[in-house]
Amino acid sequence: MSTFLFFKDRMCFCPLFFAGERFRYDRQNRLRNRTLEALAPRQNSAFSGYERLKKDIIRGVFKPGEKLLMSTLKERYDLGVGPLREALSQLVAEHLVNAISQKGYRVAPMSLDEMNDIYDARANLEAMIITLAIERGDDAWEASVLAHSHTLAKVVEVKTREQRLDVWDERHKAFHTAIASGCGSKHLLQARTYLFDQAERYRHLWLTQTVFSEQALELKRQEHAALVEVILARDAKRASAMMRSHLMTPVPIIAQIMHAEGIGAR
Repeated sequence: MSTFLFFKDRMCFCPLFFAGERFRYDRQNRLRNRTLEALAPRQNSAFSGYERLKKDIIRGVFKPGEKLLMSTLKERYDLGVGPLREALSQLVAEHLVNAISQKGYRVAPMSLDEMNDIYDARANLEAMIITLAIERGDDAWEASVLAHSHTLAKVVEVKTREQRLDVWDERHKAFHTAIASGCGSKHLLQARTYLFDQAERYRHLWLTQTVFSEQALELKRQEHAALVEVILARDAKRASAMMRSHLMTPVPIIAQIMHAEGIGAR
C-alpha cells in the first residue's frame, strides 16, 4: 500500500497506512516484551550464579588453579549449564577465571608479583583520587563519608563469624567508595573498581585473619577515623599519604600467608 495518495499535485496522508503501521508496531512491542520476560529468569539465574561463584573464588572456596567442573558447579549452585557458562564468561572477563581451550575453566592463579603490582597500582590511584575528592567534594560528600565511617565502625557489634565477614565487606567497600566518589571522574572510578576487584582475593587472605580479631578491628577503626579527620580538615597532602599507607598495610601479611599456604609458589 502506498504511503501517500496524490490528487492534482497535492499530497494526502492515507489513514489506512498509518493504522497498519500502528498495528505492526504494537505487535512488535508485544513480541519484544514476551521475549524479555522469557529471558529474565535466565538472566537472573546467570547473575545469581556469577555473584555466588565470584564470592566463593574470592573467599578461597575454589583454590587458585583449581578446575571448575560443570557438574560440581551445577550441584553447588543449583543452576543449569547455560547460566553457569554466562557467569564463567563474565568471570573470565574479570580475570578471576581462565578459559582453557577444549578443557573448560580454571580459577585464575595468584602470585606475589601480581599481588604487589595490584596493591601498588591501587594505592597510588586511590591516593590521587582522594586528593581530587578533597578538592572537589562538597558538604554532601563529607556527610556521606561520615555516615559510612560510622556504620563501618559498628561492625564490632556483629558477633556471628560469617555475618561479620559479610558486613565488613559491604561496609568497608561502601566507606572507601564514598570517599572516592568526591573526585567526580567516571573514568578514574571505573579504574578504581577494576583494581579493587582484582585485589579482593588477596585481601581476603588477610581479612580472614583480622576481621575476627577485636584488636585488629580496633586498629582499622583508628586508621579510618584518622583518615576521616584529615578529609574533613581538607588536608589533601596528608590524606593522600595516609590512604597510600592504609592500603599497603596488608601487603607483607598477605605475602606471609601466601608463603605459608604455598599460594603462588613457583
